[in-house]
Amino acid sequence: MIIRTLGADDAEAYRALMLEAYGAYPQAFTSSVAERAAMPLSWWQKRLDNPLDRLLGGFHRDELAGIVGLAFEPREKARHKVTLFGMYVTQAYQQNGLGRQLVEAALAEARQHPRLKVIQLTVTAGNDAAFALYQRCGFIQYGLEPLAVRVGVDYFDKIHMWRELQDQ
Repeated sequence: MIIRTLGADDAEAYRALMLEAYGAYPQAFTSSVAERAAMPLSWWQKRLDNPLDRLLGGFHRDELAGIVGLAFEPREKARHKVTLFGMYVTQAYQQNGLGRQLVEAALAEARQHPRLKVIQLTVTAGNDAAFALYQRCGFIQYGLEPLAVRVGVDYFDKIHMWRELQDQ
């Protein structure tokens, strides 16, 4: 696997992977397939060019097999924080260590920004595999957001997690 930063040229593969993710795990994302499928390719390109987001992709040969994002905080008093978001690995590459590689790559990227002290994320309650992965990567639960996401008539809670970004 090769993990690298995604650019505007990766927009079609990024769009396809995220639409797959929204469909496979609707409770894990606040965006829906319908909302994001309606967005033009230029929207996806802008997302990849946004200086406040960094998206990393895991590639097997030329196939985008997994994704993770970092959202940098623009507000002065919160610029010491970054949020890990949009984590997804296609079913064919799950349980092969790619998820861990993506999280570790995101942590390494975040550590390259000296002002950053904290990385945070949310994970859907009941997603035990993702929760365990984040724990193995040093994240600690600090809260639970009830009824965070609604899919149809069902509601899902989100677990809030964080970790410090000190060099290790």
